[in-house]
Amino acid sequence: MENQLAKSTEERTFQYQDSLPSLPVPSLEESLKKYLESVKPFANKEEYKKTKEIVEKFQDGIGRKLHQKLLERAKGKRNWLEEWWLNCAYLDVRLSAQLNVNFAGPAPYIEHYWPPKEGTQLERGSICLWHNLNYWQLLRKEKVPVNKSGNSPLDMNQFRMLFSTCRIPGITRDSITNHFRTESEGHSPTHIVVLCRGRVFVFDVIHDGCLITPPEICRQLTYIHRKCHSEPDGPGIAALTSEERTQWAKAREYLISLDPENLTMLEKIQSSLLVYSIEDSSPHVTPEDYSQVTAAVLTGDPTVRWGDKSYNLISFSNGVFGCSCDHAPLDGMVMVNITHYVNEKIFENEGRWKGSEKVRDIPLPEELVFTVDDKILNDINQAEAQYLKQASDLQVVAYTFTSFGKKLTKKKMLHPDTFIQLALQLAYYRLHGRPGSCYETAMTRCFYHGRTETMRSCTAEALRWCQSMQDPSTGLLQRQQKMLQAFAKHNKMMKDFSAGKGFDRHLLGLLLIAKEEGLPIPELFTDPLFSKSGGGGNFVLSTSLVGYFKILGLVVPMVHNGYGFFYHITDDRFAVACSAWKSCPETDAEKLVLLVFQAFHDMMQLMNTAHL
Repeated sequence: MENQLAKSTEERTFQYQDSLPSLPVPSLEESLKKYLESVKPFANKEEYKKTKEIVEKFQDGIGRKLHQKLLERAKGKRNWLEEWWLNCAYLDVRLSAQLNVNFAGPAPYIEHYWPPKEGTQLERGSICLWHNLNYWQLLRKEKVPVNKSGNSPLDMNQFRMLFSTCRIPGITRDSITNHFRTESEGHSPTHIVVLCRGRVFVFDVIHDGCLITPPEICRQLTYIHRKCHSEPDGPGIAALTSEERTQWAKAREYLISLDPENLTMLEKIQSSLLVYSIEDSSPHVTPEDYSQVTAAVLTGDPTVRWGDKSYNLISFSNGVFGCSCDHAPLDGMVMVNITHYVNEKIFENEGRWKGSEKVRDIPLPEELVFTVDDKILNDINQAEAQYLKQASDLQVVAYTFTSFGKKLTKKKMLHPDTFIQLALQLAYYRLHGRPGSCYETAMTRCFYHGRTETMRSCTAEALRWCQSMQDPSTGLLQRQQKMLQAFAKHNKMMKDFSAGKGFDRHLLGLLLIAKEEGLPIPELFTDPLFSKSGGGGNFVLSTSLVGYFKILGLVVPMVHNGYGFFYHITDDRFAVACSAWKSCPETDAEKLVLLVFQAFHDMMQLMNTAHL
């Protein structure tokens, strides 16, 4: 009886999905008021006056009508934004997704039992894979703990998208296929795909009803590795996934027309749990400098990544790991969750496998050999060349700041996330002499299928503080006051925006209603200040807190003259990863990061000396 009670009170991963509140539609007045505030740092008096008039006209006219239609739409949906966001942020985008949309990050295992070491790739890979597969089993059994904010459960739907999920290219819009099922829902695929030197292999991870062990996985990986290193390279079909989306869709249709078996093989890749990539390179990495390995996971060999998979687990020749993920079905926190789980397990077991070394007689991996012709081989070469050209233009810097971390900022009553965001504002202002429009991810997972909201970190308060820091006539006390005002503003906004009171997604909804109704695009969206302040995906700083674990990730900048800027926060350090395009003469990721570190010191000094 006691056992049964214990069982029934245990929380299941997806048990709160039906009881989560619907995503609210904010009030039109509030959204427009917040929007007006957000454009202030980028406008002179005249520009602001003009934008204010445009906003008032919108609020009293077409905006009200569009808002009513949005409220109508929201009545029939638990999340009025979900489908729209998926399509316009991801599936309709025609750029190469692998580099421009995917997020990627290095694994932190190097910081304890797995420092870079040649000759460890296969053994470590089998242990790493095994822990990942255990997480998959926990998810199938609904034993992954529900994420919470305080006592409130958060939406866990994105965790369904981690395994057996793939994007399929379309001529004008992509689609997503998801084969994951919990145990109570039925059968889920049990095979993984391994990519090595342009070749594709597949093997099952369940044998006789149970998960194969690290020594058994190691046997499979060793077989693949030996074969690929003693025979010619494969055609590198995977490189096609790095192509511009419509091009890839056409190439895929052509590939299927060559031989119906090609479709069967593509479907095997699409439904696989994950793609495991065996890379030949050995990127340099230390706990203080993750630059090379972060660049390698973000821009590595396209013939061993399936850019459309929600999870590519990447292993390098020196026993270092990372991942690259399609952003459409999930956000970074899902990867942070599983990477943290695997990291804890590797640490607990001192980086070793402590079970039986016995290897059962399991079937060897099967190679998927596609039927190709000169046209497809040419398409592959073209995709690879174009990808590598764009990848070589990306500057990636990932450094760790070790003077202090969360502990000290908390002691000074400063929110650590806001601390980094304001340091970034100051660094950008010092480097470029102007405010930087900034997107910070706010999470809306307290709502059904909630994902993200835009939090615009470049506030009037932040700008006033940056200006005071550059003005020699401003005293320390004044600078400190202005900084604390900027902190208060940021903290309040983050609280509001996570509670469904943001405005960027609301404005997007109004714009999409206008488009669906065939109405002209309202002037609000064509006003120069709309894009100058970051609207329409024009943020110069694309930023996100990756979390409070030792896990880092990165994306490319949103705009050519912008930066991608991701960071994690731990007790005694901050780690920062930053990207910029080399072909833009005015951006420099390394300079920006070093100025951010300088800002950390300056801010702490303000807190220490202002009261004297």
